[in-house]
Amino acid sequence: METSKNILISNRIKISVVSYINSLPFIYGLENSDIINNIDLQKDIPSDCAKKLIDKKVDIGLIPVAALPKIEQYEIISDFCIGAENKVDSVFLFSNVDLKFIDTILLDYQSNTSNNLTKILAKFFWDISPKWKNTKSEYISRIKNNTAGVVIGDRAFDLKNKYKFVYDLSQEWYKFTKLPFVFALWVSNKSLATEFVDEFNSALNFGLINIDKLNNISPALSDKEFNAYLTKSIKYKLDDEKRKAIKLYLKFLAKI
Repeated sequence: METSKNILISNRIKISVVSYINSLPFIYGLENSDIINNIDLQKDIPSDCAKKLIDKKVDIGLIPVAALPKIEQYEIISDFCIGAENKVDSVFLFSNVDLKFIDTILLDYQSNTSNNLTKILAKFFWDISPKWKNTKSEYISRIKNNTAGVVIGDRAFDLKNKYKFVYDLSQEWYKFTKLPFVFALWVSNKSLATEFVDEFNSALNFGLINIDKLNNISPALSDKEFNAYLTKSIKYKLDDEKRKAIKLYLKFLAKI
């Protein structure tokens, strides 16, 4: 027989949030608002956020854009996202040779949106046709010679000065389309009460207006760089231009 505590936990709204630094404002807002008493907050890598929402193991996820077509029914429940308007400074293609000499590209096992963004850029913008290889946890050491690699998130901070050629994928998208890019957005796989959605967005906003209270957890970033990343590189508002970019990205995604 379930205890009252277990019943209470099972009735909470389950939320999967990306565990990267760029999500810290969202996490701070959720953990420091009353909503935390009504949710089960789980911290995951992007690919797991998507899988949990698709498999209905959670009710809400900070979902990579590329996962949207895989969700049977979904609702975008927030005007906040993880986006960039030019450089994002944490999603890269690393290489020791120029694009035209790349033979193989290793795909980041933590990503789906960024891997597919790289494929879109390769086909429609860079005009290259490399071999694509999926990876598991240890692959960064294999980025050498004519083999390049996609690396996203906090791991990328420490690698920017280790390769001869560094391509910021959001910046490359901007060069290609003159649009911002959205990496992840808040999505639910079921209808939620308006009151809850309002409280949820209020909590996210609380985190965003308190970025200056966040602690720098990256040994690769100075405090100044940490703050600049969250306040300048990442753009959290899901505005009309970003919605337009999502539609265009999904059109390209259907073609590859």
